[in-house]
Amino acid sequence: MPAATLAGVERRLREGVRDVRRDAPLARHVAFRIGGPADLLVIPRNVDELRAAMRVLIGDGIRPTFIGAGSNVLVGDRGIRGVVVKIGKGVDRVDIVGDRVTAEAGTGLPALALRCARAGLAGLEFAAGIPGSLAGSIVMNAGAHGHAMEEVVETAEVITPDGDRRLDRAALEFAYRVSVLQHQPWVVIAATLRLERSDPTAIVERLNVWLAHRGATQPIGPPSSGCMFRNPPGDHAGRLIDVAGAKGLTVGGARVSEIHANYILNDGHATATDVLALAEQVKARVRDRTGAILEMEVKLLGEF
Repeated sequence: MPAATLAGVERRLREGVRDVRRDAPLARHVAFRIGGPADLLVIPRNVDELRAAMRVLIGDGIRPTFIGAGSNVLVGDRGIRGVVVKIGKGVDRVDIVGDRVTAEAGTGLPALALRCARAGLAGLEFAAGIPGSLAGSIVMNAGAHGHAMEEVVETAEVITPDGDRRLDRAALEFAYRVSVLQHQPWVVIAATLRLERSDPTAIVERLNVWLAHRGATQPIGPPSSGCMFRNPPGDHAGRLIDVAGAKGLTVGGARVSEIHANYILNDGHATATDVLALAEQVKARVRDRTGAILEMEVKLLGEF
């Protein structure tokens, strides 16, 4: 984006959004703690600011990059050209009425799962260990323990270039780690989940069991972005990587976890280039030793 154009966009964005940053480092905003700067980083502090930002960007024909909690993404070492919109704190109001929960896009999924459990609403406890935002989890149809967001999402409210739309579950076109939102220039601003009334104590106990299982079987500590590869049909990427002998493999500051082979960790000084090179080595080993072809689950953003 030319400097003059960028300056004009920045000026218009600042009229409706309090937090707009030029040449903003993105590593601190993503779970991997890796990545170069964004030309412009826009952080709406409420839904009104998010709408104001989108009016400017849609009006200027700019398709921004969206991030939430920053999980499931890898930002390139050269950063992201153009505008990045981070949706999180402030865009996180939650309303519970009966068995329906309406939450704004930036709501943290683990906190939402726990709040629902304590309110006696079952169905979302599988998500307590998914370190993402509500919007991101819907876009990716995030899941764990054999469950996924498609089971609980009733509707999603989105901003499109043609105005607001409310999409029901069918319109969201969910599949394994996929939704229609991955292919459209739309942004989720809120969603309604339909859960089931049950005993709060039993729900919280089940949630805690799944959290304990996650803590015992997945790496906690070094930065990562969750599972690196999608599970092939009828198998698990982690098992295939283990069989291929890739646990502990390193490139620069990136390392395949010894606890869960489908995690690549940042040992403190990894670059995006390190992570991609390691991912390619893992894919090659799995292909050569098992015949399986792994596909990336982590989304690549920006310039590498």
